[in-house]
Amino acid sequence: MVSLLIVSHSSKLAAGVKEFAEQVSGGKVKIATAGGADDGSLGTSVDRIKECLKDIANPKGILVLIDIGGAALSVETALETVDLGTIRVEISDAPLVEGTYLAAIEAAAGSTLDQTAKAALEGRKMVKVHRQENQD
Repeated sequence: MVSLLIVSHSSKLAAGVKEFAEQVSGGKVKIATAGGADDGSLGTSVDRIKECLKDIANPKGILVLIDIGGAALSVETALETVDLGTIRVEISDAPLVEGTYLAAIEAAAGSTLDQTAKAALEGRKMVKVHRQENQD
């Protein structure tokens, strides 16, 4: 089963998204978080990302979901220096909450990394508020 890594500048945000994903996946999916800087402030930690990647590594692959752009750079740096063998890792450009929600459901269904990554990107299309345009 595909594993998920949530990388956020906030440890609390990462933990909350993980809790949500664990519930919707029925606890079937390995999910790790790398949230916040090493000193507990806002930021990201390349070392923590590397540890998480190793902890959840599996042959089906890892989908990484991020909050904002700087997190992608930290993940890319971690990937340059961690040895995961032949395990594929994909960084998703999906919105963090919606993408993680959809990825967790897809991964729990036993889908491939490509299918899980595609499902996460569908989060971009989720409409949360429906409004009628041009109301008088």
